[in-house]
Amino acid sequence: MRATVLHSPGDIRLDTVPDAVVQDDTDAVVRVVAACVCGSDLWPYRGANGDQPEPRRIGHEFVGVVEQVGSAVADVAVGEFVIAPFLYSDNTCAVCRKGVQTSCVNGGGYDGAQAELVRVPFADGTLVRVPQPVDDALVPHLLTLSDVFPTGHHAAVSARVGPGSTVAVVGDGAVGLSAVLAAKRLGAETVVAMSRHEPRQELARRFGADHVVATRGKEGAAEVKEILGGIGADSVLECVGTKESMKQAFQSLRPGGTVGYVGVPHGVELNVPVMFGTNSGLAGGVAPVRHYLDELLPDVVSGAITPGDVFDLQLGLDDVAEAYRAMDERRAVKVLLRP
Repeated sequence: MRATVLHSPGDIRLDTVPDAVVQDDTDAVVRVVAACVCGSDLWPYRGANGDQPEPRRIGHEFVGVVEQVGSAVADVAVGEFVIAPFLYSDNTCAVCRKGVQTSCVNGGGYDGAQAELVRVPFADGTLVRVPQPVDDALVPHLLTLSDVFPTGHHAAVSARVGPGSTVAVVGDGAVGLSAVLAAKRLGAETVVAMSRHEPRQELARRFGADHVVATRGKEGAAEVKEILGGIGADSVLECVGTKESMKQAFQSLRPGGTVGYVGVPHGVELNVPVMFGTNSGLAGGVAPVRHYLDELLPDVVSGAITPGDVFDLQLGLDDVAEAYRAMDERRAVKVLLRP
């Protein structure tokens, strides 16, 4: 089979590797219908995660059709269309039962998902069947449920977004835009998207943003506060993961509010004395996608929300190197890959 391999920073190739096969009786093998490049994939692509001693497969977001199952798999069957959360889990351990499947005691990550086939351990606990025939137009929206939309949703849930909330979103990548949509879905009254890029501003508005602030730093935070009653947002959704974006989030937050963070942190610092003095909260982390899918899938299937609109470029798997370049150079918000 063919799979995407990161050989070194900036060097992405589509290589021929051994086929994914069932190794344990709880495994399934899924033939990928669509995969995509995640913003978090850009960190190792840029060399920001330190030395990489040898080539490794990459990618963790995919949907597809079950091709093989192990003898103990009971809940998914060959031929079914499934969504694969970006980490696998048994969905039965004590941590999973608390709704944090990303910390499953038996869980882990795939051996690369920008590929033609993917082995999924603990298939019954991980994979979610789509309960209807899937046409091509629905695929991008279902693909977002493997990671990016539930991650935006996790930021909103962690920041306690609910009916009547005021919300600011830091980050205009696919996760930030998903967070705008998620906040509106949860009933936010006013959502301010922070973006300097016109196409992303337009998508933020389509997803429900009431205001767009293009300014950064203290000036941007002051604009957010002016829009939101002079005090700042009840909830700020931090969707980048840098020192600057976290600072921006807290500068835009009202006293007593909460920052929900889902950006993979790189060099982030917290001013705990200021947080203490303003009763500011911080919650979030790796999104437990499996926990959210039963809630989110019906709205995607019904068309009530269209999170797949974040995909503004579709390429074949043969062009995966261009997919990375396009996202790295911010020529694309998010790239969908078709094997």
